[in-house]
Amino acid sequence: YIRPESVDKHRCLRAITVRPYIYTRKIAEIIMGAHMGAPLLDVSGGLCYNLTGDIMIAVSLIDIDKKNQHSHAHRLLRECLKKRNVEYSSSELIAKGEYGKPYLKESPQIKFNLSHADGIAACIVSDRECGIDCERVRAYRPNVMKRAFSPKEAELVEASEQSERDLMFFRLWTLKEAYVKTLGTGISYPLDTAEFLFEDNRIITDIAGYKFRQYIIGGGEYVVSVCEKLSETL
Repeated sequence: YIRPESVDKHRCLRAITVRPYIYTRKIAEIIMGAHMGAPLLDVSGGLCYNLTGDIMIAVSLIDIDKKNQHSHAHRLLRECLKKRNVEYSSSELIAKGEYGKPYLKESPQIKFNLSHADGIAACIVSDRECGIDCERVRAYRPNVMKRAFSPKEAELVEASEQSERDLMFFRLWTLKEAYVKTLGTGISYPLDTAEFLFEDNRIITDIAGYKFRQYIIGGGEYVVSVCEKLSETL
């Protein structure tokens, strides 16, 4: 689990006990930089974020009005872009692609994605197409599962312990959302065709050319999933 602690009224990711749910490598390598000599976390203005190579993931746990969640997510983006010497201070710098995915007008080579939900906001910045989705775990709706989950995914949720079913639902849901946001194709994508399962603490999927990561925060209160498109040269 990733355990949040308080910093300047923001609860941030400050300490980590490893529970890996990563597609290709351990969570310690991603967040702690255990094998790369990277610092545990970089904290600025109460916002916690991690920079590893060409990717930055920022997460903020904060209770704010729903109408202010979007602007708070953009604050995370602003903090991330500072590390790339990009000044971002206005939504006028944001343009949208064919299906509505936003990008930076002046720096289109920098890819980013935002997400926010009740009590949480998240941002990813990368050199590759990427997507991020965060959710506060709550009671799931079976009708949504019927529409968006494959039979195997629905079976996985229903076979989970009663106390774990909501968490399992949102683990799968956020992976689907992160993938579709990476594609940038909008809500028309058939979510039930993007199938994810778990085996020995690993994310299992037949989707080729993409890397997935997942963070379970606050003892299962929040889930953050990340998707990156792999380089075509890999």
